[in-house]
Amino acid sequence: MGFMNRKTSKETGKVKTLLKLALKRLAVARRPRLARKSISHSDVTQLLTLGHHDRALHRAEQVIQEDNMLEAFDIIEIYCNRLILHAAQLDKPNECRDDVREAVAGIMFAAGWCGDLPELLYARNILAHKFGNDFAMAAKLGTGIVDPMLVLKLSGNKRNMEQKKKVMKRIASENNILVDLS
Repeated sequence: MGFMNRKTSKETGKVKTLLKLALKRLAVARRPRLARKSISHSDVTQLLTLGHHDRALHRAEQVIQEDNMLEAFDIIEIYCNRLILHAAQLDKPNECRDDVREAVAGIMFAAGWCGDLPELLYARNILAHKFGNDFAMAAKLGTGIVDPMLVLKLSGNKRNMEQKKKVMKRIASENNILVDLS
């Protein structure tokens, strides 16, 4: 029995280490996304100034994608910190608080969508072993306890025309550009 607890603690230690590495990689992964968002934002401004509304719509999609991923990174960072802080609860999955279970489910879901963070895949495998196949399958699909905002940010409809127009109008108003998108 003591051997099993020691193995579980070792797995929990691995998860903590992986999540700490993921946090460091998050900081690195944010920079190019912030740069791409800024470049796309300025491209939309220039295209609107030149009157190229169709091309500006395409670049607005890029702004939305980068913004969604950056917001997802913020949620993932919160989840990683929560799991690191409450790692002892991972040894007893049936006794975990709801916020810890939500963080576990969020990390498991995000692992499949964030190629920038390969540590999450390894953490997902360990957490799936701890929490069981049913929990892991629901988390991977984004159902059940996974935060709907995280699901929306990672897998949401990025081709929503109304959302693209809204972003274009916001950028146009920030730069005092008159745009008629009707």
